[in-house]
Amino acid sequence: MKIKAVIFDMDGIILDTETLLEKYWRIAAKDFGFDMSREQALELRSLAGEYASPLLKKYFGDGFDYTAVRSRRKQLMEEDISKNGLKKKKGVDEALEYIKKLGLKRALATATDIERAEKYLKTVELFDKFDCVCCGPMVEHGKPSPDIYLLAAEKLGLAPEECAAVEDSPNGITSAYRAGMKPIMVPDLSEPGEELKKLLYKRCSSLFELPAVLDGLV
Repeated sequence: MKIKAVIFDMDGIILDTETLLEKYWRIAAKDFGFDMSREQALELRSLAGEYASPLLKKYFGDGFDYTAVRSRRKQLMEEDISKNGLKKKKGVDEALEYIKKLGLKRALATATDIERAEKYLKTVELFDKFDCVCCGPMVEHGKPSPDIYLLAAEKLGLAPEECAAVEDSPNGITSAYRAGMKPIMVPDLSEPGEELKKLLYKRCSSLFELPAVLDGLV
């Protein structure tokens, strides 16, 4: 089936923010007395709180207050962004323009809340580039459950099979795959493992390779 839309994750795909998320998850955890490894922080990429909280309690015990640590992480990250600004991922402008030229719809599916997603996207002048923006709090279950991608397809008026999803994290890829979309991975902080590779339609080294992949889907 030919695709009619491309749905993007935000952190690590549209915005160069995954390094900040990894850094400040670890610092925030340290502030509460927990030594979080880089690998543990990476597991939190796009992971909804309903799954992240029990995962972190498994690692650190019942004394790990997910809500408090996450709040501290958000505070630290906002301070960094206020001071240093936001950066777009290389190739995002070109990819979005190419998708428009193909006549495909463009959407966003992010775990971030709508207020911050809108703020971030407007800061880098991308908010108006999307036909719809779907955020974690809009659905019952976040990534890696398929809900947010199913919502995006619904808002676009399309079947999930008519959509490609561009993601950088295992949780995001799993979400898109479970929704029945064509998952395209653009790795940011880590490469896909053997099991994740089985879920991929394609892997791109950067967003500059996305147009060639999309040519084979329209």
